[in-house]
Amino acid sequence: MQYLIDASVYVFRAHFSMPDDMVDDNGNPINALYGFCRFLGDFLEQVKPEYVAVLFDESLTTSFRSSIYPAYKANREPAPPELKRQFEQCRRYAKAIGVMQSAHPQYEADDLIGTLVSEGRRKGMASTIVSRDKDLAQLVTKDDVFWDFAGKGKILYNQIPEVFGVWPEQIADFLALAGDSVDNIPGVPGVGKKTAAALLQHFGNLDAIYANLDKVHEVAVRGAKTLAAKLDTHKGAAMLARQLTGIACDVTFDRPKSGLRPSAPDLGAINALFDEAGIGTALRRQAERVADLR
Repeated sequence: MQYLIDASVYVFRAHFSMPDDMVDDNGNPINALYGFCRFLGDFLEQVKPEYVAVLFDESLTTSFRSSIYPAYKANREPAPPELKRQFEQCRRYAKAIGVMQSAHPQYEADDLIGTLVSEGRRKGMASTIVSRDKDLAQLVTKDDVFWDFAGKGKILYNQIPEVFGVWPEQIADFLALAGDSVDNIPGVPGVGKKTAAALLQHFGNLDAIYANLDKVHEVAVRGAKTLAAKLDTHKGAAMLARQLTGIACDVTFDRPKSGLRPSAPDLGAINALFDEAGIGTALRRQAERVADLR
């Protein structure tokens, strides 16, 4: 089993949950750094993974999705400088603790995770995706696990529908139909989550829906009689959205020679980072315990 961690989820979680008066000697915030380091250390101590990678988002504005649809995620405020600084520190910590970490200017962490899932599958290796982002649930098969660490816990393939409303292989189509306000994807006007789920339950996927517009009125949802016309009118929007909601699984990006096998932590680099950030003994001792596991 390989463990693939969606780092941004846990950096932001720490940023919003840890006290914002946690600062270094120069007044720079360290709350996101502290929380992320504690999360990653806890994870490594608890799981002791044989294969693990931590994937980061690098830039929203240079994503290939933004070139397809410039309004993609345009509703999000840019990360403030103090948080960007902590993201870099979090990447330094992940590298120093001995796990593979990576980011890409044109692809999101989701795409790097999708690529590693695909590569692992070709080698006969299942994946545990550590995230709380519904988009990543589309990668889960019967052999894989979606793990909302410190949240809802582990979610297996057959549990995905009760959590996210549709099967994993339908999630990208579901978001293309219903839209995704988080990523500023409009979807098809007049098609909400319940209607999108009902359409997919009836027809299976987006292509089948559009191949059977003459049968859409049979779906047991409010406004079924006018639904085919809405879908037909906004087919271009739905197909554009589908390019955005799917995860790329063929990204070329750098890997360490050790691959996903964790290496011995560089305690010197960790202590230097913690000295710089003014972080005390608890996380240093945790890093030492992780080193003892290797």
